[in-house]
Amino acid sequence: MSVVSADERPRLIAVRIGTAIWRVERRTVLFRCLLAVLVLLLGVAALTIGTFSLDLSQVVSALGGGGEESVRKLVVDWRLPRVLFAVLGGAALGVSGAIFQSLTRNPLGSPDVIGFDAGSYTGALIVMLVVGSVSYSFIAAGAVLGGVVTALVVYVLAYRRGIQGFRFIIVGIGVSAFLVGINGYLLISTGAQEARAAVAWGFGSFSALGWTQLVPFALVLAVILPLVAAARRPFAQLELGDDAAKALGIGVERTRLVMTVLGVALTAVVTAAAGPIAFVALVAPQVARRLVRAPGLDLTSAGIMGALLLLASDFIGQRIDITVGLVTVVLGGGYFAWLLIREGLRR
Repeated sequence: MSVVSADERPRLIAVRIGTAIWRVERRTVLFRCLLAVLVLLLGVAALTIGTFSLDLSQVVSALGGGGEESVRKLVVDWRLPRVLFAVLGGAALGVSGAIFQSLTRNPLGSPDVIGFDAGSYTGALIVMLVVGSVSYSFIAAGAVLGGVVTALVVYVLAYRRGIQGFRFIIVGIGVSAFLVGINGYLLISTGAQEARAAVAWGFGSFSALGWTQLVPFALVLAVILPLVAAARRPFAQLELGDDAAKALGIGVERTRLVMTVLGVALTAVVTAAAGPIAFVALVAPQVARRLVRAPGLDLTSAGIMGALLLLASDFIGQRIDITVGLVTVVLGGGYFAWLLIREGLRR
C-alpha cells in the first residue's frame, strides 16, 4: 500500500493498493487513526488496571514471555483474551450495524432492534434448556443457527417485490416480540438452576472466556470479514437507489440477501461467544458517521468505533462489577431514546 498523491482538492488523498486506487478524505483517515489510538490506549489500561494493578513495564514483560509467572498468567491468560474479545466483538457488531442501517436506510436498523439477537438467544436457550447441553460449542452453534434462521424468516416476511427498509424493521420488531415470548416461556418452564444459568448467559459477559473460546471466534471472523469486504463495493452501490444499481449491473436482491446473511453471521458469532450484547450495533455506526463524516457506507469506521465502545463498556463494567451487556444496555438505551425522539421530531 502506498500514498500515490494528494488530490487537487486538499481534503482528499489517493491510496494505491495493488492496481486499485482509492480516494479517502483526510478527515476520515485522521479520525480512524484517532479512534484506533484510543482503542490501543484503553486496551493497555485494561491490561494494567484491575483488582491487582500492574505497571506498564510488567505488562510488556509478561506479553514478551518474561516476568513473574503469576503476572504472566494474569496478563496473558486472563486479561488479554478479554481485551481481544471486546475489540473483535465490538468491531463485528459495529460492521453488522452499519450493514443493516445501510440495508434499511434507517438509523434504527440494527440486529438487536430487528430481532436477530433475540433469535440467537432462542437458539442458545433451546440448546441449554431443551437439548440439555452446556457445551460451549453446542451453545455457540445454536446461537448462530437461531440468528440466521430468524434473519431468513424476517427477510421472507418483509419481502414484497423487494425489500423496503421500514417494512423490514417493523417485521423484525414483530418477530423479535414473538421470540421474546418464546424465550420467556423456555425460562419459566425449566428448573430454577438451569434458568438462572441461562439468564446469566443472556446478560452478555466476557468474564468466563479465554483462549479456548477466542481462537475459534477469531478464526470465524477471519472468514466472514473478508467476505464482507468483497461484497462491500456492490452493496455500496445500492445507496444510489435500486434503479441506479441495476443500471450498473448490480443484482440488487441477491446483494441484499448476501449482506443480510453476513451481517447476521457477525452478530450471531458475538452472541454465541459472549451472549446477547445490545445497542453496540445500533450506536457505533451512528457515532462514527457523525465523527468521521465519511460519505456513503463506512464499515471501517463503524468497526473501529464498535471496538472502542465495547472495550470501554467492558472496562466500566469491571470497575463497578457488572456484566458488559448491562453497561451497553444502559448507555445504548439512552442513545436509542434520543434517536427515537429525534426521528419523531424530524418526521
